[in-house]
Amino acid sequence: MRCPCVFVLFLLASTVVAAEPPNLLFILADDLSWSDPGCYGNEIFETPRLDQLAAEGMRFTQAYAAAPICSASRAATLTGKTPARLGFEFVVKPEAGYQEVEAPLRAPPYTLDLPLEEITIAELLSETGYETAFFGKWHLNQHYQRYLGWSPTHGPKAQGFEVAGEDFGSHPYSYWSEKEKRTFRELPQNEFVKDGLTERAVNFIRQDHDRPFFLMVSHFYVHDPIHTQVKWLHDHYQKKIPADHPRREVLAHYGAMVTALDHYIGQLLDALDASGLRENTLVIFTSDNGGHPNYAGNAPLRGSKWNLYEGGIRVPMIVRWPATIPGGTTTETPVASYDLFPTFAALAGLPEPEGLDGIPFAGTLANPDTPAGSRSLFWHFPYYHPEGRKFDAAPDPIGIDDGITSRTRPQSAIRKGEWKLIHFHEEDRDELYRIDKDLSEEHDLSSEEEGTRALLRGELFDYLKQVEARLPTRNE
Repeated sequence: MRCPCVFVLFLLASTVVAAEPPNLLFILADDLSWSDPGCYGNEIFETPRLDQLAAEGMRFTQAYAAAPICSASRAATLTGKTPARLGFEFVVKPEAGYQEVEAPLRAPPYTLDLPLEEITIAELLSETGYETAFFGKWHLNQHYQRYLGWSPTHGPKAQGFEVAGEDFGSHPYSYWSEKEKRTFRELPQNEFVKDGLTERAVNFIRQDHDRPFFLMVSHFYVHDPIHTQVKWLHDHYQKKIPADHPRREVLAHYGAMVTALDHYIGQLLDALDASGLRENTLVIFTSDNGGHPNYAGNAPLRGSKWNLYEGGIRVPMIVRWPATIPGGTTTETPVASYDLFPTFAALAGLPEPEGLDGIPFAGTLANPDTPAGSRSLFWHFPYYHPEGRKFDAAPDPIGIDDGITSRTRPQSAIRKGEWKLIHFHEEDRDELYRIDKDLSEEHDLSSEEEGTRALLRGELFDYLKQVEARLPTRNE
């Protein structure tokens, strides 16, 4: 691959000089829990390719999604701005409206599209000569013609991606409407169902490239429906999971989906190797939010997607760049997915963009012990979940690995250093946790550490006011 420019990247005190800027392969999983991959401690689910990626690169132990839900997280990741600043805090819907929940507060109206005036990382990189491509789940426009359908006016090609392919791949979305296909396929041992989404991305990698590329592969795995057609893999997990486990059958399917995702990621990495692009391609893998409580469990983290306990926002993140990052490294530096925009910009040799919430973590790639400093991370989720009558039927307590979707109420959060405060808007109430000593958020210190609570609450509300965040209002 040739590039007319010379790329110079400063990483803290180190200077890395390369003949060309790196290719960027960004792999985004859907609903994958922080604790699902083997390299994050899971003792049941097998993820050999992610484990290998971690052994060859850097594993982040305190990486966060920008939001506990899909669309909001993806919008923030692509723009480098928090959902509070974007006014994009929930999932897109087929039409405009409000949540149908009988509750003390009314959530803001739905956001239907990522506004075209927002600059995405794909648009920024395109202007510098990068070839940009997107395959998979978009979920940033009003559903067009079908569930998750791309809009011709607000889809990936309208947001900076030159090449884009809409494909459910082998995910159950591709066959769920046909009941006769909700069954097993007798595949040979170690063989997986072909995944069209991955094949599109692999074909892109294998093409001749005369300029660096930014390729985003946005998987539907491991979002529900939870089902696998691969019988040998289902049976393998059914044998591994204890017979008395209350969720044994669904976890056999879920584990098979986790391993299938891992397999398809391996195909992308193999394509890089076969194309001679391994050394100068930076690979970033992460998830859009925490895991679904009915399947992932998220232990030892409390909570799940939809809420701001650690189970809803802490996610796996692995970065590999053989030309720069020593293999097998781990960092405890907290980062958020809205940091990816400025990080990709820095890696492309661009000055740090203005008006973002994210900050580049290129320094951490050179030095995993980079101190976090006094930085604060913010989250804002002014909605209820589940919606409609399901909210009334859901239990109130939010637990740890209980297999239950609990009630989530409008909330916002801030993490500063080892302290984390969650504000609950209905009751104007705060919970305060010391994350380094209480990862499971079981010991609320708000009454014992009144000074810390007041400082964090003040900073959180100052930020929400500064970005003109949409707040829930009282129902009359």
